[in-house]
Amino acid sequence: QVQLVESGGGLVQAGESLRLSCAASGSIVKINHMGWYRQAPGSQRELVATITGGGTPDYADSVKGRFTIAGDNAKNTVYLQMNSLKPEDTAVYYCNAEFHIDMLGSTWHGWGQGTQVTVSS
Repeated sequence: QVQLVESGGGLVQAGESLRLSCAASGSIVKINHMGWYRQAPGSQRELVATITGGGTPDYADSVKGRFTIAGDNAKNTVYLQMNSLKPEDTAVYYCNAEFHIDMLGSTWHGWGQGTQVTVSS
C-alpha cells in the first residue's frame, strides 16, 4: 500500500515563504507524477503545480514565478517552495501522486491528508 505524508504548512504573513514536503512510502517502482492541489473554503480543489517523474513541471498561472516544485525520486518526495505568499493562497494543500507499483504496470493514484496554509494580510 502507498501512503503520502505532507508537512510544512502553517501561518505566515503576506510576502513570506513556506516550503511544503510530501513523502511517499510503500511499493513504488516508478513515479509517474507528483504534485500539489489546493482547496479554499467554498471553492473547488484546484491544481497548483505538478512534476513528472522525468522532472517536467507544470504550474497554475496564479503561482507562476512565485512557487517552485521539485522532486527527489530517490526519496519519493516532492517539494513545493512557496515565495511571495498572498492571502489568496490560503487553502488546504493536498499532495497528489501516481506511481507504478509493480513490474506489470499496475498503477496507484491517491491523495495525502492535506496541510493548512494560511497567509495573513
